[in-house]
Amino acid sequence: MSLPAGFTVGHATDRDRWTGCTAILAPDGAVAAGEVRGGGPGTRESDLLSPAASAPGVQAVLFAGGSAFGLAAADGVVRYLEEHGRGYPTPVAAVPLVAAAIVFDLALGDATARPTPDDAYGACAGAGPDPPRGSVGAGTGCAVGTLLGPEGWTKGGVGIASLRAGEATVAALAVVNAFGEVVGADGRILAGVRRGGRFVRTVELLQDGVLPPWRARAATTLVCVMTDAALTKTEAWLVSRAATAGVARAVVPSATALDGDFTCCLAAGEAQTPAPVVSAVAAEAVAEAIRDAVVQASGAPGCPAARKL
Repeated sequence: MSLPAGFTVGHATDRDRWTGCTAILAPDGAVAAGEVRGGGPGTRESDLLSPAASAPGVQAVLFAGGSAFGLAAADGVVRYLEEHGRGYPTPVAAVPLVAAAIVFDLALGDATARPTPDDAYGACAGAGPDPPRGSVGAGTGCAVGTLLGPEGWTKGGVGIASLRAGEATVAALAVVNAFGEVVGADGRILAGVRRGGRFVRTVELLQDGVLPPWRARAATTLVCVMTDAALTKTEAWLVSRAATAGVARAVVPSATALDGDFTCCLAAGEAQTPAPVVSAVAAEAVAEAIRDAVVQASGAPGCPAARKL
């Protein structure tokens, strides 16, 4: 999956304790904007992604496991950027700006595990244009379809999709740790709640009186759209809002009180594709990236991969 020119992604993966982080490094001059949906967000510097913020963007985005503990890993990204002379220019120093968001992965593996600043630094140092997907990075400890708890969940992970939009490339990276199930374009369940040897729909279980949940406010889908289209910060914000439609196409239900869904858009380039076109394609790329995450994911102890079911 090719990323737009200048963008790189790196992972730190701990398969012994089932956590990790994913660093997304933007080219110089990138604009960035974001949108938070759902009732259980965990973010750092998300205010920088408001179109009202004076800074045009951020130099990097970090997605991490470890729940709120994992937000501290962003310090490693800051250190990496500082060492490479990258940041928001001020009269006295270039100050690295890093937005971060986390997933709750404490229930899979070691509940005391969380990615560290050194892990995030290593993810930056190893970042490249063709990153691995599946049970890696921030997706290492992810699960989907969590209404019935560990007896019925399925492995989540990191997915990437890249599409053309006129002159521009629009790529999406998704970390999928959703309360609901992931569905294909035809509505078929790709990964989700398992009961009686088959997938069942979360909404139908809720309608039948199954009460959520065993882990309130502990599910999330994180998305970063990357494009080489020439966008303003406000246009990037509109793309990030449109990206939430892609989440809703592939995750059912999404943006619930139990999810901390987060989308952002990083734009750096000169491709002259109108922002509404980028928005429309971004939603489709996001849906494909979410589906890719569960298709590529490998199983963890007590949490089978969809491709093995």
